[in-house]
Amino acid sequence: MSHCPLRLWAALVAASLFAPAVAAAAPKGLDQKGKPPLKSAGPLAFAPEGVLLVGDPLGAAVFAIDTNEPEGKSAGGAINVKQIDRKIAALLGTSADQILINDLAVNPAAGSVYMSVSRGRGPDAAPVIVRMDHTGKLSEFALDDVNYAEAALPNAPDPAAKDRRGNSQRTETITDLAYVDGRVIVAGLSNEEFASKLRSLPFPFDESDAGTSVEIYHGSHGKFETQSPVRTFVAYTIDGEPNLLAAYTCTPLVKFPVAQLSPGAKVQGVTIAELGNQNRPLDMIIYQKDGGDFVLMANDRRGVMKIPTGDFAAAEAIETRVPDKAGVGYETIADLKGVVQLDRLDADHALVLVKTEAGELACQTVPLP
Repeated sequence: MSHCPLRLWAALVAASLFAPAVAAAAPKGLDQKGKPPLKSAGPLAFAPEGVLLVGDPLGAAVFAIDTNEPEGKSAGGAINVKQIDRKIAALLGTSADQILINDLAVNPAAGSVYMSVSRGRGPDAAPVIVRMDHTGKLSEFALDDVNYAEAALPNAPDPAAKDRRGNSQRTETITDLAYVDGRVIVAGLSNEEFASKLRSLPFPFDESDAGTSVEIYHGSHGKFETQSPVRTFVAYTIDGEPNLLAAYTCTPLVKFPVAQLSPGAKVQGVTIAELGNQNRPLDMIIYQKDGGDFVLMANDRRGVMKIPTGDFAAAEAIETRVPDKAGVGYETIADLKGVVQLDRLDADHALVLVKTEAGELACQTVPLP
């Protein structure tokens, strides 16, 4: 073994202690560095390596952002953050009535939670991403100097376009998104005659296209529809074929084979359930329990539904008008009330954002039913 003088040894130790840490390499394809030009922060999802996907409906773009977060594990105990809207507002220097929590997503690589927030109300609201660790501690996820990639979406609705109720169609350019087998699937509206779109973008955004026009038969309305967007969806393999399970307002559940989502195509989905009219689906996940697979869907008026997937392959397409409910069945989970967002935390738990009877928001873990 070689020896070095004491002074040299001390200098080497000091240099190793105070040398700047070497930053981890950004995931491949996230080549832009700086502040992503978000105009809004809407639907969230995660791609591999802790890459956060952010839908920007007003900017008609999807961003993939490196969270640079080391791998960890999800919460060892229950998370129960009461009045989370007030706590986030205080973090951002405002009041609870001046923020909106638009979505939440769990980083499966680290167990932390990210929330997309609007600071302010109306078209001038500032987009913010808030991070919550496994103890419930909140912090703003700084976007000033990150590695990212951007996919601009063509043929988005005009910013001035309104639907028949006077609501902005631009805000529905992106209604949900997910990473599926090397691609990012984006649901929302376009400015075309067949307005409802599913876009399949190669990750990390080598190209973007006009998307696939999707049509469904809506049993509660007794007609085919091309204008209503998918509200929420999950990817699920049925008989060995990757599908999207998509839920619409009033509440048809429809399956779309992923292989059919090609640029410029027009695809008719298969409606396998009508889950009840006068209802808007809010969020959904897939999970496994007691040897079976289930969809867990939060709704604004019909509670949280637990839908077994065992009959999805053999379910007959709904092609005629139905009075209210038809097709595959479901169970309403009575203990889960007021759920407005949810994501899977681990194999046995979900994380839910709940609106309480007092009108405040709480974020908590719940056992998967």
